[in-house]
Amino acid sequence: MPLFNVYPLYDVTPVKAKGVYVYDENKTEYLDLYGGHAVISIGHAHPKYVDAITKQVSKIGFYSNAVQNPLQKKLADKIELLSGCKDYELFLCNSGAEANENALKLASFKTNKSRVVAFKNGFHGRTSAAVAATDNKTIIAPINAQQKVTILDLNDIDSVKKELEKGDVCAVIVELIQGVGGLDQATKDFFEQVDVLCKANNTLFIADEVQSGYGRSGKFFAYQHYNLTPDIISIAKGMGNGFPIGGILIHPNIEAKFGMLGTTFGGNHLACAAGLAVLKVIEKEKLIDNVNEMSSYLIKIAKTISQIKKIKGRGLMLGLEFDFEVGDLRKKLIYDHHIFTGGSSNKKLLRILPPLNIKKNHIDEFFEALIDVLD
Repeated sequence: MPLFNVYPLYDVTPVKAKGVYVYDENKTEYLDLYGGHAVISIGHAHPKYVDAITKQVSKIGFYSNAVQNPLQKKLADKIELLSGCKDYELFLCNSGAEANENALKLASFKTNKSRVVAFKNGFHGRTSAAVAATDNKTIIAPINAQQKVTILDLNDIDSVKKELEKGDVCAVIVELIQGVGGLDQATKDFFEQVDVLCKANNTLFIADEVQSGYGRSGKFFAYQHYNLTPDIISIAKGMGNGFPIGGILIHPNIEAKFGMLGTTFGGNHLACAAGLAVLKVIEKEKLIDNVNEMSSYLIKIAKTISQIKKIKGRGLMLGLEFDFEVGDLRKKLIYDHHIFTGGSSNKKLLRILPPLNIKKNHIDEFFEALIDVLD
């Protein structure tokens, strides 16, 4: 049976991975500066992570949410401790799209309204309401387009105010650092004014931290670079270091009711073990400190390369923008220098999303290759 052909694929077949490296079937070593869309947070096959999953699956890997699962509470407590999100509550699911889907559903339940405000170049997932709030018409089917979504420009606070004052908006959803859209960020003033307007108009502020969360921005969450209090924070990607897990942190102003949200696989024993292992490694190895140190080092070198016209993003969620499209550049980095990087909807942007435990020698390796390709 052929696979449904929806992915353009590079001719690389990884069979093993360790730390910041991936190995193909020919034992060729690739430096991973993309982490499978920012999923690999603590490095491939981290021994603490492998040990935690192995021990858990030998005991119990899954049972439904109809029974007690103390690992969920342990995970929630650890997220609260490391993130500083005191008094929030946790709902666990399986992916970023599912996290945003539940965030939007919860906002509609809470406000009894149905319209959503999102932003140009935003990406929130590929499921029903999440994809409708994504600024990409090519992935929105007619069944998704029935959702009531208004797409606005980042930094256009007057338009946000106008839309919220109409009284029918349940949520404003925003990536604090856009991922697929090309690492754009709004101003501090814009984000903080949106938060104020949401609270004045019975609208929930949803911080989409699916890609920017878990330390990647240099703080546990990217919204923490600003004076904001999100009503809902969506998380996934780096949360499980490759094991499928997602969730939303929910402000205590939203009351839970039986049946309001639900999931079969979300928060299963194995997922929670993976999630706990990730947090323990982030804490013990001081990976958020490493993010800030390595980000400064990478940016300092990038500024010396004349072909790089702009550096976007924060922490280890960075984009290097050129005055030409980077498709061929990425292919040369993969096939000639064995380095994985990422692209975005901005065709001139090279996206850098490495594991959070990357070191200076890996960054040096990347820039040596990049300079060689550019020359």
